[in-house]
Amino acid sequence: MRAVIAEDSVLLRVGLIKVLEMGGFQVPAEAGDAEGLLAAVAEHRPELALIDVRMPPDFTDEGVRAAMEIRRRWPGTAVVLLSQYVEERYAADLLSANTSGVGYLLKQRVADVADFVAAVRRVADGGTALDPQVVAQLLLLLRRDSDPLARLTPREREVLGLMAEGRSNAGIAQTLVVSESAVAKHINNIFAKLDLPVVDADHRRVLAVLRFLGASRA
Repeated sequence: MRAVIAEDSVLLRVGLIKVLEMGGFQVPAEAGDAEGLLAAVAEHRPELALIDVRMPPDFTDEGVRAAMEIRRRWPGTAVVLLSQYVEERYAADLLSANTSGVGYLLKQRVADVADFVAAVRRVADGGTALDPQVVAQLLLLLRRDSDPLARLTPREREVLGLMAEGRSNAGIAQTLVVSESAVAKHINNIFAKLDLPVVDADHRRVLAVLRFLGASRA
């Protein structure tokens, strides 16, 4: 079974190659960035791609975008994302398309060689491997998304609370010592996050307050 590795840290990349080879994998290519990874997959068509979430040039989500591109262009190639920390948004993006042949593991898992190789092989065989911390974070994300009020920032909840007290925009601005334009921006964010329809602003204001009061009584 063949695997390509994309990791910008040379030391970690060498270590991953050794670990995979000990587990029976062949590693025909390695890369330090997403562009090199895509070229390696196109050339070798491996069964597995092991990908760092953050790589050059910006060290943001290059690995995630490359993984999704691989799944789109070569659906037979399984992908395992490696990350230093749990970044549930990236895990959710990858898993939203297809859960077979997908893994998201923290780099600290590599230290347990047997467990790591078993997880990687499970993904290569079409299964799924998620770090327990990733699962916990995804469950929290699901709970947050199921409650629209949980999407609000602390300041937006504060503004909504003052709206529930019957304060006008000017009154809220005076209480919070901010501009009325800032208050208006917060209120528009509240309407959007509560999925309130774009109708009469006064009507949306009432609906937002009712949503807040309903949650407060629950």
